[in-house]
Amino acid sequence: MNSTTKPEAYGELPEPRTLKIQRLLPGPIERIWAYLTDSELRRKWLAAGEMDAKVGAPLELVWRNDELTDPPGERPAGFGGGEHRMQSRITEFDPPRKLSITWNGTGDVTFELEPKGKGVLLTIVHRRFPDRATLLKHMAGWHMHLDVLVARASGEEPAPFWDGWSRLMKEYDARLPA
Repeated sequence: MNSTTKPEAYGELPEPRTLKIQRLLPGPIERIWAYLTDSELRRKWLAAGEMDAKVGAPLELVWRNDELTDPPGERPAGFGGGEHRMQSRITEFDPPRKLSITWNGTGDVTFELEPKGKGVLLTIVHRRFPDRATLLKHMAGWHMHLDVLVARASGEEPAPFWDGWSRLMKEYDARLPA
């Protein structure tokens, strides 16, 4: 753990194959909702993809992790360059509080927003990971993507994405029982 990572920043496993991770972001809630639902804002911290704002609508997420930070850091072995696409579907849409989507191959993800004073608590719950290796990659990924979101929402430059992801993979591997 480095000096910029607080222990509560780490994701937790409320159930064996379920990740829960939270961040407190500067509000108002409608602004953070836009970071979840607007393709241009979402691409700055996670993945692009136009969203038809209704339950049942398909959603294609397009990751370009090399473009999230400047510099992006050193991409780990096994990650191809360019972009990654994933087909998804909206399963719950309750603006500006809750968004749930299918996550192709690894269950489903729910984003919940809750006002906290002048801030907004974002809770992400990702369910039904198929195995430990996939869980570890996603734990490091969600953690780093959220660190980028916190920086972007706060008007700061985020740390290099891939360097942070690689560090977090090692930290989560040490934290998570085999």
